Amino acid sequence: MLGLFNSSKETDSEAPWQVSSHRWILILAVVLSLSSFLAKPFNMDDPLFIWAARHIQIQPFNPYGFDVNWYGTTTPMWDVTKNPPLLCYYLAGVGNIFGWSEVALHFAMLLPAIFAILGTHKLARQCCSNPLLAALLTLMTPAMLVSSTTVMCDVFMLAFWIWAVVFWIEGIRSNKLSRLLIAGVLVAMAALSKYYGASLIPLLLLHGIVSKRRAGWWMTPLLIPVAMLSAYHLVTQHLYGRGLFSDAASYSFSANDSTHFLQVKSTSILTALAFTGGCLAVITFLAPLLWSRKQLVLIASIAIATGLLLLNTANLFANYGLIEGSSKTFITAQILFWAVGGVSILALAISDVWTRRSAEAWLLCAWVIGTFLFAAAFNWTVNGRTLLPMTPAVAILVVRRMDQIHFFDGRGFRGLKAIPLAAGCLLALGVTRADFLFAKSTRASAEETYRKHADGGARFWFQGHWGFQYYMETMGAKAMDAERTLLQRGDIVATPENNTNFAPLGPELVVLREIILANGPRWLTTMKGEVGAGFYASSRGFLPFALGEIPPDRVIVCIVDPKIPPTSITAPVR
Repeated sequence: MLGLFNSSKETDSEAPWQVSSHRWILILAVVLSLSSFLAKPFNMDDPLFIWAARHIQIQPFNPYGFDVNWYGTTTPMWDVTKNPPLLCYYLAGVGNIFGWSEVALHFAMLLPAIFAILGTHKLARQCCSNPLLAALLTLMTPAMLVSSTTVMCDVFMLAFWIWAVVFWIEGIRSNKLSRLLIAGVLVAMAALSKYYGASLIPLLLLHGIVSKRRAGWWMTPLLIPVAMLSAYHLVTQHLYGRGLFSDAASYSFSANDSTHFLQVKSTSILTALAFTGGCLAVITFLAPLLWSRKQLVLIASIAIATGLLLLNTANLFANYGLIEGSSKTFITAQILFWAVGGVSILALAISDVWTRRSAEAWLLCAWVIGTFLFAAAFNWTVNGRTLLPMTPAVAILVVRRMDQIHFFDGRGFRGLKAIPLAAGCLLALGVTRADFLFAKSTRASAEETYRKHADGGARFWFQGHWGFQYYMETMGAKAMDAERTLLQRGDIVATPENNTNFAPLGPELVVLREIILANGPRWLTTMKGEVGAGFYASSRGFLPFALGEIPPDRVIVCIVDPKIPPTSITAPVR
């Protein structure tokens, strides 16, 4: 297999049979790498997309016209969700035909993953000498594999994104309006899958300006996504009294702490560097093969110096909370290691545009740097999903760097050179399995809690959201509403600790009845604040995944003290 990566042949001279065989290899690679996770329980934000999809079957022209309890109290779905509904329509069609099981929906999500990887291969054929390697590097990253095992919109958006870039470059090179129009439609589809897809508009405009050196008719297809987003904004304004496109943008800015902006953003820069290096771990492992010894020392020095400076000035661990199964020193070491990878990745983008100065180099550089800056400075949190869009561009930049240093002339991935590649692939699969086990432990904790405490005579409530809420409500339990629920003496309340948006219930209100433990991943995890892992939200941890002795998930089951009178819940939701 490694011999497939050692060709230095120019892609324009590839035989049709070779291109076709590479495509089948990539399809097989996607299916094999993800097939073990088709039964993954729904977790994190998966329920929001499933609930919207099920509602679309009832009211197809009003996708968010229902209420959910997601922030601890019942609110309209259009006020909760910060994503457009295109994926939800896709899931609605799938659910209508094949049902709503985990296997059915995850199997349906294989299709956008396949198209994203095939699109990366097609784009890489236009930009570097080894498109198969670029596509496989894209696939074998934690960002891609973990995101592909969810039913969220990220990989779905990426598939449209990649093919929009492919058609745009072909249209610019050939002056074919038809391809540019297709690109415009695909940009709109990407933006209606996830709002970040709209950033393709300035990105492709930059590529066109560098290519054409002047304005012209080629710019007009970019009006298609502008028109479609404007129409979407007006429709949602009419339906919900608020345009959801601008609402999502304002949410990202309002979620940032303006009172400590510099401290927050300095922390986010370091976190984004660590997330970039970790989410694209195979690229980090390949860094010693891409840079000279002096360059690698310089990159590592910049990353470590920046990291130590920000760790000290931002006081990263000031309000971190309990660390269990790890230590601040070990978490810091992991942050600095992956930050070196993050700096290396940014250096790839800058080096490529510095040496080549082509339209494609500017496109790839802006693609990577822009995604990084959005994650670090503008998004409400740093997470692996936000950094996913840069993955194909970085993989292509790696192969372009290998072309530049004549890597394949030295027999490519042979001997010790194959170790970083193999290690990166194994880590990506390990991280994906850890996320799978996290989802399984969430479902298991919900099922055990319900079995033990919801079938008795006492009223049963639960707090928490994500997959815990999904399975609790599937079994018939009701979520406690922090503003409306009136607890009575003897009521039972279950609260998962590794969760979000729940109201603390003090000892003046409840007494402990049981702590339910659910074992998940043991030594590697994607979402556990005690060891520094926060793949889905860096507010939970400064690493996309973390090593350590992972403590089990806990569900705290309490009973409202029979000695006190009924009381309403007035504690603030956190």
